[in-house]
Amino acid sequence: MKIIECPRDAMQGLPEFIPTEVKVRYINQLLQVGFHTVDFGSFVSPKAIPQMKDTAEVLAQLDWQTSSSKLLAIVANFRGATEACRHEGITYLGFPLSISETFQLRNTNKSIAEALNEVNEIQELCTQKRKELVCYISMGFGNPYGDPYDESLVGQFIDILRTIGVRIISLADTIGAANPNQISRLFKQLVSDFPALELGVHLHSQPATAREKIEAAYRAGCKRFDSALKGFGGCPMAKDELVGNIATETLLNYLEDEGAFPSLNKAAYEQSLLIAQEVFPVR
Repeated sequence: MKIIECPRDAMQGLPEFIPTEVKVRYINQLLQVGFHTVDFGSFVSPKAIPQMKDTAEVLAQLDWQTSSSKLLAIVANFRGATEACRHEGITYLGFPLSISETFQLRNTNKSIAEALNEVNEIQELCTQKRKELVCYISMGFGNPYGDPYDESLVGQFIDILRTIGVRIISLADTIGAANPNQISRLFKQLVSDFPALELGVHLHSQPATAREKIEAAYRAGCKRFDSALKGFGGCPMAKDELVGNIATETLLNYLEDEGAFPSLNKAAYEQSLLIAQEVFPVR
């Protein structure tokens, strides 16, 4: 079971800038918990995501050398990938590839075809620099724009990514539209079709429906979950109203009930929850 804790996603849409020292304190605490990966920042345009303009400065103060967790940074183009690859502490680069043409343009200012070309170049760069590329299939469960969507289209995109050489792919429910039946059906099919790939989910959800979505993915064979403490976050490029991430607490409670609780430092986890209450506004 791999849990990817996502403070970057939790922070990125907040209008008030979180001071660098606050980010550093919070992420360093998360690095003590034992999550497989911490999605800590992004190398994207500060005009697009001003909250992440200090990612390099944050990274310089993180205690990644003493943590078992790996660091992941989001990139939206080759320039950002080149910057991320300069940093020894980063293991994974994450790239958002959308099935929706509208959202791809909104999110990265590129068409899907242009984005796929960029993925190919970034994958080659990652191979050269000994980094691992993680691709997110944005709008993987549908979109609000009326763009074409079919579950078979998800498999087609994953097959293209597999051919390029991408080995880790996460299905993103960017607007929180997926239902448990769809999650179960689609994930089971993809696991069967692509057994050599590491497939995960990055689900957004209202708190009331989060657990049933987690259960659907878990029972369909998912062993890689993105989540964020307190369920904050969402993509500011998707809609005017953010739909939060799956709360890490909800995910861990479910896994504990299933007898699949991961090996974590519970004291560090509880301290992270306390700091999260200071970092994020009250919901």
